[in-house]
Amino acid sequence: MQDFKQKLEKIIEHLKSEVVSFRTGRASPALVEDLEVDYYGAKTPLKALASISAPEPKQLLIQPWDKNAIQPIEKALQSSSLGLSPVTDREAIRLSIPVLTEERRKELIKMLKRHLEDARIQMRRAREEMLKEVERKEKTKEISEDEKFRQKNEVQKIVDEMNKKIEELGAAKEKEITTV
Repeated sequence: MQDFKQKLEKIIEHLKSEVVSFRTGRASPALVEDLEVDYYGAKTPLKALASISAPEPKQLLIQPWDKNAIQPIEKALQSSSLGLSPVTDREAIRLSIPVLTEERRKELIKMLKRHLEDARIQMRRAREEMLKEVERKEKTKEISEDEKFRQKNEVQKIVDEMNKKIEELGAAKEKEITTV
């Protein structure tokens, strides 16, 4: 049961990492921290090259630890799918986050719902695997029939708890996307 719960927790963590990178009109360092930068011939995540902060709600400030990294970071930002144009000075890069259009908000909500549904599908698959395992144990007489029903109920309880977490995560992100 503990392994099953950990598996479901990993599904939720993966969902959180995907959802946090949605551009919602509010500056968040998570938006760019995993961006791959070609730094001295190696693909390096931006968070390993610079400090990323949000000094204002609509602006990100990227301060490289090595001043030679400014050009590669700027190039990576321009070629990314984020659609943001960096403004560079001698020591830092500023990114202004534009306000989302209504059309883009609807697109983001559709993408969010798709990610939430994918997570639910993964949960259902994990639940089915666990229920088959419980059935197998009962058939091989490793557990009693009463224990089988108890374990099935526990599996469903854990799945319900995780589905609630998915719903809460989705509702919070949807609110963030629709807030102007």
